[in-house]
Amino acid sequence: MFVSLLYMTTIRMSQFFLFRLRTDAGKDIEIIVLRHQLAVLRRQAGPLRPTPADRAILALLPRIRWTAFAVTPATLLRWHRDMVRRKWTYPRRRPGRPPISPEVRALVLRLASENPTWGHRRVHGELIGLGYTLAASTVWLILKRADVDPAPRRIGPTWKQFLTAQAKTMLACDFFTIDTVFLKRIYVLFVIELATRRVHLVGLTAHPTGAWVTQRARTLLMNTESWIDQIKFLIRDRDSKFVAGFDAVFTAIGVQIIKTPPWAPVANCYAERWVGTVRRECTDRMLIFSEHHLRKVLAEYIQHYNAHRPHRSLGQRPPDPRCEVVDLEQTRVTRRSVLGGLINEYAQVA
Repeated sequence: MFVSLLYMTTIRMSQFFLFRLRTDAGKDIEIIVLRHQLAVLRRQAGPLRPTPADRAILALLPRIRWTAFAVTPATLLRWHRDMVRRKWTYPRRRPGRPPISPEVRALVLRLASENPTWGHRRVHGELIGLGYTLAASTVWLILKRADVDPAPRRIGPTWKQFLTAQAKTMLACDFFTIDTVFLKRIYVLFVIELATRRVHLVGLTAHPTGAWVTQRARTLLMNTESWIDQIKFLIRDRDSKFVAGFDAVFTAIGVQIIKTPPWAPVANCYAERWVGTVRRECTDRMLIFSEHHLRKVLAEYIQHYNAHRPHRSLGQRPPDPRCEVVDLEQTRVTRRSVLGGLINEYAQVA
């Protein structure tokens, strides 16, 4: 403001000395014209709103000349009082607590939604551990305003959370059929791990019997790795091919058999969804000639499914990722064909 005032003062003093060199007649004519322009501007622009620098220039003029301007003496005195008041008025803090930032509010609601058993005190303790300084009553107020019960166990675990926690110990199995070019029907038996979505081909045959299914179950357990040790439940439908011997193979290692309700494929949704996937991406897009041909095709597709195909439930990662995250600026993407070009796999190589 001081620089602006000095600049305007210099300009006006220069104009004053220049006006002293002009004749009285020229000055009178210019004053009449300027007053007329000022009257026109008052009708169009309304009340004047001068800046502090303008007010300071006007306040320096002699009192007897104030009547020539658009402001009254009372206005100039009020401007001076305002300047004094602003100079000696110190900034004050607003009363009450400081406002809550949107980031803290979003974090409180996130902790409450992801942890249904946490009360506002538990959420407050977690925030303190993260370095946020706020009162427990503030956390309670944020939850209350968002219509979230601040008390522990608001809604309990959702079905998704419950099934996700149980999926690590669950295995599902089922049959699906493939018709060859020569109209021969082949039955395919598979199992899928619910937690990792990893698929295992148990066997395929044109004549499934109870003895064959039981023997394939024994072979599966003998060839499995350590993942079978954490399985506690096996989901299957009520197909007559799953005989008592099949159940006995799994119950012998402590796995409980869960039978789905009759005519309820949704109860075994993971297995049914994989059947739809393998049909859409593989078997419905090619002709199968024999049982040996189908075995090779399914083995190659299951390898692609487990090691490369992304899954939304796994964060777009495959059950058995073969590579870690790399720097894209130092790599290039290559393509590898699977099943004779039916499916493409992409990888990064340096």
